[in-house]
Amino acid sequence: MCGIYASISRSDFHQPSQDLERLLYDRGPDHLGKAEDRINTEGLFCFLSFTSTVLALRGDHVTTQPFVDQSSGSVLCWNGEAWKFGSETIYDGNDGQILFNALLKATTADSTAAVLNVLGSISGPFAVVFWDKLHQKVFLGRDRLGRRSLLYRATQDLIEFSSISDWSHDADPDKGLWEEIDADGIYILSLSEHYSSEDNSQWSPSPFFVKKHPWEAALKSYMPSLGTFNRSIPVGEEILDIKTVSVQVLRSHLLESLKLRALNVQVPSGTMRDMHVRVAILFSGGLDCTVLARMVHDILPADHQIDLINVAFENPRVVQAAKVAPNSKRSKSRANTSEGISPVIEDEADLNQTEQLAASPFEQCPDRATGRKAFGELARVCPARIWRFVAANIPYSETRAHKAKVVRLIYPHNTEMDLSIAYALYFASRGSGTASTNIDQTPVTYTTPARVLLSGLGADELFGGYTRHATAFNRHGFVGLLDELELDVNRLGKRNLGRDDRVISHWGREARFPYLDESLVKWAVECPIWEKCGFAKTASPVPADVNTEAGKRVLRLLAHELGMHSVAQEKKRAIQFGARTAKMETGRTKGTSSIS
Repeated sequence: MCGIYASISRSDFHQPSQDLERLLYDRGPDHLGKAEDRINTEGLFCFLSFTSTVLALRGDHVTTQPFVDQSSGSVLCWNGEAWKFGSETIYDGNDGQILFNALLKATTADSTAAVLNVLGSISGPFAVVFWDKLHQKVFLGRDRLGRRSLLYRATQDLIEFSSISDWSHDADPDKGLWEEIDADGIYILSLSEHYSSEDNSQWSPSPFFVKKHPWEAALKSYMPSLGTFNRSIPVGEEILDIKTVSVQVLRSHLLESLKLRALNVQVPSGTMRDMHVRVAILFSGGLDCTVLARMVHDILPADHQIDLINVAFENPRVVQAAKVAPNSKRSKSRANTSEGISPVIEDEADLNQTEQLAASPFEQCPDRATGRKAFGELARVCPARIWRFVAANIPYSETRAHKAKVVRLIYPHNTEMDLSIAYALYFASRGSGTASTNIDQTPVTYTTPARVLLSGLGADELFGGYTRHATAFNRHGFVGLLDELELDVNRLGKRNLGRDDRVISHWGREARFPYLDESLVKWAVECPIWEKCGFAKTASPVPADVNTEAGKRVLRLLAHELGMHSVAQEKKRAIQFGARTAKMETGRTKGTSSIS
């Protein structure tokens, strides 16, 4: 993980502002480097400035950036993880250096096609800016699933690219507004050629013309396939149970994906090496993240500990609603529903529900309840592993204190839903809270040293986990379900992963998404619907102990096979509702409303 910045100006070298450089350094605290270049094209000067910060996670030492080739003058700013180049897996060495060497070799050939070939062959998340000085071209873009952030800002004589923005409420509009670069291809700015104004429409008012090479057109022959969506409809009754071959195929793909993302993580100097904590899980206790935790256990050395980071918020509206709620549960449900608040449905112990919530609004968050439950199941199924449950409790006052920073990080996203999701990711990725392990239940103040955070994002889109998938099937059968799933797959690259990257990386940690591994995505996309979801009627009844809901049935069966019987039956819950970051101030706010 790195922070990258580049600027091209007609007037002078342009460095990132002090605030922006600090934000970039927060992303990559192991190194900050800069490079500059100047060229003269037809009597006009172009000034190029590059800044990179580094979070060292691969190789046996900190590899400095930007990469600069002294002989050619070419420069690479790289923020990514190249797990593979074509069919070749990168196990050893620094992937950025390997990429730079390949790009330099490409510039000696038919430059544009050869460079696009190299960039298109990458499997893994990335945002990249490459200055090919020999041909006076700047190549830039994001991976086609959009897993890394890259923004741009343009004025009459300057264009800037950055992982993060320095936007603020009092920003000077004459300096331009930061926009997100779409994850739809590789863009080329040629400083020695001229394109028509039509090629430059989305980059106005920059004086530098740009040409896009779309992933699905010009680059299709270079890149690893994400598959062709399988729209087959079952003819008769199909069985999806624990013996179905797709359960084992999913397990194999997920295991290979996790090996790339969880093994051989570099540990920086000064870290508590004796703790052997390399990775942590963004952990709600739901199906997707708990399967990752359970399978990571199978590949990590026995002495490595695994941190499970579970975030819960004090939502003043929920607390107040509980205090004034009627004694009747039916009345309580009606009152909460009318205010847009889901009623709290938790088991009662020695205290009644209202007293429990007043005593600990954090423990009453739905994700805290499922998190502790899944933590207990992991400890029972894998008792030899040290599992650490990190309870990140966020009082409302702390949420308010960090609001301005979170709003700044997610920019140019600016809706209430963006903010509520970002709050959960921001405080979870900070990794601080009260921790206890399955070996020692005594809670202690703790911050995870893990710099790699595993996320379960992507499973719902691939395997039909959203409520809208069940709704589509109930209304329009398999055709409706396939339409909805194909729509989700096609817009994977348009999801808000750039926003999430800006928030999570702020703490000097890197999010990795095992379900979005290109090979796994390709298999899931090409897998017939009856081998992923359980919406079809089966020819024989499913055993009672594997009685899971239809959405993500193949993943639920895998969880059951791994011994996670309770987790296999957990229902989908959006992060903003599970952690209770939604509608903190007013119940009438819409998710699409601009941040107030």
